[in-house]
Amino acid sequence: MTDFERKPRFGRGPNKARNPKEAGGQPWRDRDSRPDGPAILYGWHTVVAALGNPQRTIRKLLLSENAARRLADENIDTRVTPEIVRPSLIDQRLGPDAVHQGLLAEADPLEPPELDTLPQQGIVLVLDQITDPHNVGAILRSAAAFAVKAIVTTARHSPEATGVLAKSASGALELVPMVTVQNLARALTDLNDRGFQTVGLDSEGGDDLATIPLTAPLALVLGAEGKGLRQLTRQTCSALARLDMPGEIKSLNVSNAAALALYIGASRLGLMKAG
Repeated sequence: MTDFERKPRFGRGPNKARNPKEAGGQPWRDRDSRPDGPAILYGWHTVVAALGNPQRTIRKLLLSENAARRLADENIDTRVTPEIVRPSLIDQRLGPDAVHQGLLAEADPLEPPELDTLPQQGIVLVLDQITDPHNVGAILRSAAAFAVKAIVTTARHSPEATGVLAKSASGALELVPMVTVQNLARALTDLNDRGFQTVGLDSEGGDDLATIPLTAPLALVLGAEGKGLRQLTRQTCSALARLDMPGEIKSLNVSNAAALALYIGASRLGLMKAG
């Protein structure tokens, strides 16, 4: 277990939440999504990023009058003829708590790249059964900020790239490829064989991430809150490291830990240089 994953927040287990939105973050239409079904995208940054991504096929676009006017004012191509609706109709589609800002798109899922096509440079993130779409979305946003080459996640025990995950990513879903694998330990072995340094973040790691030698290409491996890295994942990583912090609180939300680890990794690899 990592320091930032040792205890679940609010005293609950990793999959026990206060309401259905915390458990999966998905309104009923999102919960029913499947990999071959449409991706539900909503919110200004999320939808605008999808409209600007030539790899994303937009099937349907619902807009409020205000959202349509703003898109026109900013000369953003809707690519399909939008349906102008009242915001309350989008509320009905998504649920009353979704902050959609008058935009909802149904789109084809992005085609995930194969693991062996990842560039052998920079940083990739590997997520070991992180199931909360809010956390994965926030990790995606940090990954985009640090020019991460890809995020590797499992086909099972991970949220679909739709709904709340996409909203939390704030457009980063269009920028960071997500590689889906069936067996994470096998994927880590493949990364090791291709020259990646695979570093698992674990509270029992022998050294602080800021002090161990880091080389590119680098794969940083994070585990789920409450459970941390699974045993086979820990054994397959080429190194284990912890995040040392000077304050009284030693645990971080996994998305915050990802951002800190990315900053350390990018700085140590010289990726923070301008240009």
